[in-house]
Amino acid sequence: MADEKTDLHDRIDSGKPILVVEWAPPLGADPGPVEDAAKRFAGKVHALGVSDNRDRVGMSALAAAVLVKEAGVEPILHVVTRDRNRIALVSDYLGAQALGLRNVFCTSGSHQTLGHARAAKNVFDVDSIQLLRTYTNLATDGRVVGEAGMDGCGPVCLGAAASPFADPVELQLVRLAKKVAAGAHFLITDPVFDLERFDPWWKAVTDRGLHERVAILAGIHLLTGAEAAKAYADRRPNPMVPDALLQRVASAGDKTAQRAAGIEIARETVDRLSGMTGLRGLAIRADRDEDALELIEKAGLGTE
Repeated sequence: MADEKTDLHDRIDSGKPILVVEWAPPLGADPGPVEDAAKRFAGKVHALGVSDNRDRVGMSALAAAVLVKEAGVEPILHVVTRDRNRIALVSDYLGAQALGLRNVFCTSGSHQTLGHARAAKNVFDVDSIQLLRTYTNLATDGRVVGEAGMDGCGPVCLGAAASPFADPVELQLVRLAKKVAAGAHFLITDPVFDLERFDPWWKAVTDRGLHERVAILAGIHLLTGAEAAKAYADRRPNPMVPDALLQRVASAGDKTAQRAAGIEIARETVDRLSGMTGLRGLAIRADRDEDALELIEKAGLGTE
């Protein structure tokens, strides 16, 4: 097991800005789309987050992350507790380390009723905070699965989610602090659409000094079509998508104009967030690689 930190971990420690893209593995078993995506994002992001069946059932995130790594791009393996109990979560983590994956994003995951496999049973044996703590201490404390400890665990760069728009805010800030204490090195917020509500949350975060203990990245989700944007907003009350944004996309014109409007909205959001003191970077999510890449270009984002 390698003892050096990942490039992402080193960048977090350096205090430099961070740019990542969250990417969903393909629906099929063909490795080609994974390799093609990695090539498109190579040199344009510091890491490529590989989501774990966020909204659909696709290729294993573990397998896809290995393919991304082999293509020369640093991956962030997403792990959700919705689908696995603690035995499987620990086993997958050990396998990931054996395969050289050492950036891991821990989250409880979206409820299955928000995706296509609504009849599936969830697990939620542990929550994201417990998972962070388990992974952080696994080398010396494996009691969660009945072991004293496990060889070859670490160092690993662990990440978790932040929820600026969930209520009550004070409780969310407590959970945020617990995630940092449990071992998170970076946090990615839910997608930011409502900047007026994000501002007071960020002030509360900085007043508590949490941004000095962990790298916090703002989530950016591109809404590039009126129908898809409305469906996204209806399906997820948090993060809230202001009606004005939905109307702006819908009234833009045809599909090409709606896409352009969505990318412009995202660019404006990036510009606004980039001026916030203490915010360490961005995590972009899009339904199509082309949309994320165009935003990166138009917003002047880079990996320097």
